Amino acid sequence: MTRKVLVAGETLIDFIPEQRGPLADVESFARRAGGAPANVAVGLARLDRTPWFCTALATDAFGSYLGDVLDREGIPDRFVTRVPDRQTALAFVSHDPGGDREFTFYRSETADRHLDTGVVGDDVLESVEFVVVGGVTLTAEPARSATFELVERARDRNCLICFDPNVRPELWETEPAPTIERMLAATDVLKATRDDLDGAGLPATPSELLAAGPDVVLLTAGRAGARLVADEGSPWGTGQWSHTGYSVEDVVDTTGAGDAFLAGAISSLVDGADPEATLAFANAVAAVSTTRRGAMNALPDRRTVAQFADER
Repeated sequence: MTRKVLVAGETLIDFIPEQRGPLADVESFARRAGGAPANVAVGLARLDRTPWFCTALATDAFGSYLGDVLDREGIPDRFVTRVPDRQTALAFVSHDPGGDREFTFYRSETADRHLDTGVVGDDVLESVEFVVVGGVTLTAEPARSATFELVERARDRNCLICFDPNVRPELWETEPAPTIERMLAATDVLKATRDDLDGAGLPATPSELLAAGPDVVLLTAGRAGARLVADEGSPWGTGQWSHTGYSVEDVVDTTGAGDAFLAGAISSLVDGADPEATLAFANAVAAVSTTRRGAMNALPDRRTVAQFADER
């Protein structure tokens, strides 16, 4: 079966708190499937653009749970590998009063660090338009080398590389800037936040980011919306576009909102949408995702997004 998008990266467990406040004060959590690439893959599936997904799962109980979740979401298991004798990575989330979150990771020698991109054959890459990768697999070996191996083969076959740095400084075993700069040089579409840029010491301005490699830069700013900046290598030529985002009165949880945005943006790019439509749709997907607790389970379907946008 031909699919337009291949997503590669981690699948892990998010523990979502039942109350807001510092992690030390939280007494109970809800277990949820997570991991930025996994969220993007499921987000695309719910938007009727089901991708291939390359990920590594542990053979522990959490790994079995994650495999079941991906199966229920209709994600093909063709490139889902199992890593014996490793545990599933865990992320504990805490929320401030406004719903914004922080993460505490337990990820020492876990299965996601052993991503196997070699299972994705060159024949698959020949038929794929976008390859989507994130920053967490770049934080440690052997996942770092596996990610670059996939990206290099994909570029040789004219795939467009979409990269979300998703910078988590506490996960990096080396200085992040050189590795991320290497990835930027191979990137066509970059999605980033100001925190990503600051946390990795990346170029600060859109023009500097474009000069580092991408043809399209998507800069998200939470409640303030998002911008799309492009140079002459983009489908639309050089330009800048923005969308102010959507007002959401009762934000429950912003976990995964950036992943929801990226799923919406990729879906629009696959459909050949223009920058204004891409930003509007991606912002709507992200906004709807903040109205429920969790990341993956909060991802909306296309009908819900359309209804949300029509009401604004």
